[in-house]
Amino acid sequence: MLNNPRRLLATILIANNFINISIVILSDLLLRQLIDQEGLLTWSEQISARLPTWIYLPAANLSGVINFLIAVVLASFILLVFGEVLPKIYARKNSLQLARFMSFPLKSLMRLSYPLSSILIRFSSMFEKRLERRAIFQNMELKSDIDKAIEITASNTNEAREEVDLLKRVLKFSEVPVKQIMKSRVDVVAIDEKTSFDEVVDIIKSSGYSRIPVYTEDFDNLKGILYAKDLIPYIKGKEIKNWLELIKTQVFYVPDTKMIDDLLREFQSKRTHMAIVVDEYGGNSGIVTLEDVMEEVIGEIKDEFDDEFEQDFYKIDDYNYLFEGKTLINDVCKIMGIDEAVFHEVRGESDSVAGLILEILGYLPRINQKISVSNITFTVAAVSHRRIEQVKVTRNVKSRELQKIKT
Repeated sequence: MLNNPRRLLATILIANNFINISIVILSDLLLRQLIDQEGLLTWSEQISARLPTWIYLPAANLSGVINFLIAVVLASFILLVFGEVLPKIYARKNSLQLARFMSFPLKSLMRLSYPLSSILIRFSSMFEKRLERRAIFQNMELKSDIDKAIEITASNTNEAREEVDLLKRVLKFSEVPVKQIMKSRVDVVAIDEKTSFDEVVDIIKSSGYSRIPVYTEDFDNLKGILYAKDLIPYIKGKEIKNWLELIKTQVFYVPDTKMIDDLLREFQSKRTHMAIVVDEYGGNSGIVTLEDVMEEVIGEIKDEFDDEFEQDFYKIDDYNYLFEGKTLINDVCKIMGIDEAVFHEVRGESDSVAGLILEILGYLPRINQKISVSNITFTVAAVSHRRIEQVKVTRNVKSRELQKIKT
């Protein structure tokens, strides 16, 4: 029943209302049998005679009102004491026993009230969707207004432009899922547990990473995370029997659908800088670090180990870029100044440029094949028998904008 909470709640609400109405009706009928109606009518006539002249209330009507009020007061008392207070006190003391006892009658009621509860569930779902769409639309309008306000207040200097970009990235920070900023498993530097100590040191030196995942057989079977600083005492002089004893087995896993603002809070609370990203099937699809999250706001962070000229794209001109197929759509939009909303309807589950093209076409394209989405044209520049290697991305300029450029 807990696996189908909507059906359970609808059944309880239907049964609850049915019982409440039944108690009120039965109370009224019962009181009419128990109370002497002739005596009540005589009593009503006496009250009616003593009322001011400007209040005209026949004795028969007053008798019905008194009868109804007694029924309502009595029914309310019964419902409050025996339907609310006592059951909740008992349930609080014996929650598990009561749940087990009531599970069978509730299951039977769910079957009996199935047609009515289905109507109730559909109506409530339709109402919820409309409210959600309205909330999303209002949220989009608000962000669009803030976006325009940022643009209006900004000057044309380079420093102001950087501040505008920073504010816009902060505005969209809560809308970015982990899968848009993570490093995919094919690009992750990881170490097999069978690797020798000397090879491990060489991998750390060549990669420059301070934290490296360690796996058994493949990346889906992680043993833990190796911290480079833990190897420092053993590089010279001090011997180590088994470097696997140094790995931290507490691995932080996050789903690829998690929003990065939530991830940042979890990084802070757990005091960690790296998480393993898992897909909907439970496989490890890559890693995400605190640096990746921060770069989404403040831009690319380069340290002393990063190649100064390392980049996954080549700028041909202001409107044409050559990207690696693995480049994330999110990064392409930031580099070229494209609104990410352009690709929302066609991107599906894809994260990279190559994935977007495959999502649209449904097959591996040939070289020089063109794919257009709104005012963006993708041209396949290099393709292997298994993947799209390079893609030329062109932002098509409208005639008016082109005239301004020429002027």
